[in-house]
Amino acid sequence: METTRRRFVSLLATLPLTGLFSASFRAKFLTLPATPPCDDHDEPTPSETEGPYFKPNSPERNSLLEQGMGGTRLVLTGRVLTTDCRPVAHALLDWWHADNEGDYDNRGFRLRGHQYTDKNGNFQLETIVPGLYPGRTRHFHVKVQAPNKPVLTTQLYFPDEPGNRRDGLFNPRLLMNVANKGSNVAAGYTFVVTS
Repeated sequence: METTRRRFVSLLATLPLTGLFSASFRAKFLTLPATPPCDDHDEPTPSETEGPYFKPNSPERNSLLEQGMGGTRLVLTGRVLTTDCRPVAHALLDWWHADNEGDYDNRGFRLRGHQYTDKNGNFQLETIVPGLYPGRTRHFHVKVQAPNKPVLTTQLYFPDEPGNRRDGLFNPRLLMNVANKGSNVAAGYTFVVTS
């Protein structure tokens, strides 16, 4: 697969957050290439269907992990940028996804939550790799909203998933950069929203 600018930028989105981790963690988990130049005419992130499982009023949190939760732990880092490459401070990101067994919590807020980007447009989400359910490939749901702008509803996908070829909603522009590191997963994605 051809490496795109968006994939490089999404991987690089983890760089501003590396100060939060120890040097040994960074060396093992967050080794990234040099920053490419920003393209002032980047296309907005594609929208996708909300699906049947969205619930409003999720709790504000940047970790969806709960005690006793099964599954492979994942840290997703990234940024929200405008089409002219400016960071979007205080952008809302509202996340929801299936658990390790492929089930959504429709009664409570397990594996659901919202957060805001920092002043540089950065975010970090701790969660698990979602399980599979019939008819879909592995994915996250998210709503992204810059302050006083329209909501972007979309989904993020995992590379090299067999289900990607069969899923009618799959869009390769929504692939995260993913690195498996032992029993954990690091992922990155940069959202581009209209300014």
